Amino acid sequence: MKLYHGSDHIVEAPTFGLGKPYNDYGLGFYSTQHPDMAGEWAVGFDHDGFVNEYDFDTNGLEIVDLDAPEFTTLHWLAVLLANRWFDVRAPIANEAREYLLANFAVDLSKADVVEGYRADDSYFTFAQDFINGTISYRQLGNAMRLGELGRQVVVKSERAFSRLQFLDAQEAPRSVWLPRRERRDREAREQYFDHERNARKKGDLFITQIIDEEMGPHDDRLR
Repeated sequence: MKLYHGSDHIVEAPTFGLGKPYNDYGLGFYSTQHPDMAGEWAVGFDHDGFVNEYDFDTNGLEIVDLDAPEFTTLHWLAVLLANRWFDVRAPIANEAREYLLANFAVDLSKADVVEGYRADDSYFTFAQDFINGTISYRQLGNAMRLGELGRQVVVKSERAFSRLQFLDAQEAPRSVWLPRRERRDREAREQYFDHERNARKKGDLFITQIIDEEMGPHDDRLR
């Protein structure tokens, strides 16, 4: 597997145990299989960046793919709830958080690698709206497909870190990649607020119903 990591510096030797524990999937080395997405992640408002390229040997590694058929969007959301801070504006939000963590938590303690959606600013907003009861489960799923959301590959274990082989690093100028990132995020938000957020349909599942009816991971209505 080829992996790309966007950073403000060249990372020839990713170090196990470094990083921020409150990222989407906890502590780990966050990367993507798409160099363009890494370019967007590499830059900031005040700095250029680098797209670091690696060979990654996954043979024999324990990989948890949150997009696999055995998982639902609520499993992905429960992982976020376990690691990131959410703005809980509505009374239902705290109850929703506890319910999702109790019923849809994913044990990543033995995972060498975790793959799944990346919750950048716009998509994190969609997730917050769902647990606050603003949008339905169907609307959340639709929102996740707006703006060409990138999948991320997170290297978690020391064993997996040892499989990363640095190949090259390319400069990522913010003049190129920052506008692309902002445009993708803006288009996703515009589509969401112009259409999806107000597109409730009869029979939509909201977090209150999911809790009240004690829906679990194997409920067909969540597939």
